[in-house]
Amino acid sequence: MKEVVLSGIRPTGQLHLGNYFGALRNFVRIQEQYRCYYFIADLHSLTTHPHPADFHANVKAILAQYLAAGLDPAKSCIYIQSDVPEVSELYVLLNMLAYKGELERTAAFKDKVRKNPENVNAGLLTYPVLMASDILVHRSNWVPVGKDQDQHLEMARVFAKRFNNFYGVEVFPEPHAMDFGSGSIKVPGLDGNGKMGKSEGNGIYLIDDEKTITKKVMRAVTDSGPTAPDSPKPDVIENLFTLLKLVSTPETVAYFDEKWKDCSIRYGDLKKQLAADICAITLPIRERILEIENDDAFLARVVREGREQARESAAATLKEVRKAVGFREF
Repeated sequence: MKEVVLSGIRPTGQLHLGNYFGALRNFVRIQEQYRCYYFIADLHSLTTHPHPADFHANVKAILAQYLAAGLDPAKSCIYIQSDVPEVSELYVLLNMLAYKGELERTAAFKDKVRKNPENVNAGLLTYPVLMASDILVHRSNWVPVGKDQDQHLEMARVFAKRFNNFYGVEVFPEPHAMDFGSGSIKVPGLDGNGKMGKSEGNGIYLIDDEKTITKKVMRAVTDSGPTAPDSPKPDVIENLFTLLKLVSTPETVAYFDEKWKDCSIRYGDLKKQLAADICAITLPIRERILEIENDDAFLARVVREGREQARESAAATLKEVRKAVGFREF
C-alpha cells in the first residue's frame, strides 16, 4: 500500500454535483492504490452551531452518500471525526504551538468574520489547527483539497515542521496537496455565478429526484441567444456547457456547440438533454443512498470498523507525540 491520503467533509448539507465531480469520483479511484482515510468532520461543523436535532441526521446522510458514491469500507477507512478522541487531543497540543496573529491572518477566518460578525467563536479562529490535527494524526502524505483550502494545508505543514523542530523529533511528515494529476475541477452553479455550493443554493444534489433535477435545470440562467455565428459564449451559457461536458457524451456536446455556432440553438432542448444526462448519473446513486440510509446495521458496522481503524492509526501517532512533549506514566 502506498502513502496515506486523507480527506473529510462537514455534515452541513447534502452532497452535490460539485462534490461528486470535484472529488468523490477520484476518491473512489485512489482507494485502489493508496491507504485512504475519509472522515465526516462533525467537530468542524460545530462552529456554525447546528441544531442538536439535526446533527446526527446530517452525519448519517453524508455517510450514506459517501458509501453510495462508491467509497468502500473494505478498501478505505471511513469514520466520524468525533469518534476519534486522539484528534481532539492533538488539536489541544498543536494549539500550544499556534499563534493568534497567524490564525487571524488566514483568509477563511477573515471571510467568516466579515460574513458572520456575530459568531466569531474560538473554533473559527483555531479551525486551521483542528484541520491540521485531522491530517497529522494519521501522518498523512497527501490531502485532496480545493484551492480555497490551500492555505489551511500550508498551515498544517507549518505546524508539522514547528512541532518537529520544537521537540527535536521527526514525528510528522509534511503533507502535500493531491490534484489527481489534472488539477481541480470547478463545477459551476445553475445561477450562472461562481461554483456550485450549498451556501449559494445553486446546486443539484445526489439525493435529488428526477422531477427536482429537471425543474432546477430548466430554471438555469440563460440569455437571449447568440447574435452572430461563432460568437463567444457568455459566462451563463459557458456554465451550462461545462456541466454538459461533465455528464454528456462528446457527440452531444459537439451537437449543441454546433447549434450555438450557427445560431440555431434552443436552450429548452439543451436543458432537457442536460437534465436527462445528469439524471442518468445521479439517480442510480440516489437509489443506493436510500437503500443504505435504511440499513442501520450496515451503517453501524461501517462506523464501528472505521472508528477502530482510525483510532489504531491515531493512537500510534499520539504515542509518539506524547513522548516528544514529555508525558510519562508514573
